[in-house]
Amino acid sequence: MFTGIVEELGEVTAVEQLADASRFRLRGPVVTEGAKHGDSIAVNGVCLTVVETADGEFTADVMRETLLRSSLGALEKGSRVNLERPMALGGRLGGHLVQGHVDGTGEILSRTPSENWEIVKVSLPAALSRYVVEKGSITVDGVSLTVVEAAADYFTISLIPTTLALTTLGTKQPGDPVNLEVDVLAKYVERLLAAGVDPLHAEENAQ
Repeated sequence: MFTGIVEELGEVTAVEQLADASRFRLRGPVVTEGAKHGDSIAVNGVCLTVVETADGEFTADVMRETLLRSSLGALEKGSRVNLERPMALGGRLGGHLVQGHVDGTGEILSRTPSENWEIVKVSLPAALSRYVVEKGSITVDGVSLTVVEAAADYFTISLIPTTLALTTLGTKQPGDPVNLEVDVLAKYVERLLAAGVDPLHAEENAQ
């Protein structure tokens, strides 16, 4: 489980194409500190399993399913990426609950700079539209953000200078793809309601 608070701006140092997958080597001295085989690290919001670590770098195998459902397939040597380690139980939840399971991809539609922030408009797949609400949370390339405007086919986010400087969202341009993860709690509530369960009185419904 992650929080969507990016710890480090990393870099892809190598990409190896396999038969039905890809192996990435990524540089991230902060997130690899103490990391070992089997640990999880979120890369642009995608939860990946560490294969090995050495000298501030780690490798991860990305299966075909992940490449199809995310924008990781577009990464190449030299690409910058957002990196985050899993949250520690008992720590502060700085963003919101993020699984690192990408629900789909969007596209940067426009950027509108202001004096102290920047408004970014992102396309929204129809299948995810119902989970995105004004002032709600969404994860864009692994960054926990608050939705400013929620439309049927797009949403906007407001980026502060810190986010612009310390994540890849500062350099994304119109046409660039981004990974999207909606709030998992909304999906659980939808599933319960579809089954005729009142989440507020679940125990009563079971009797």
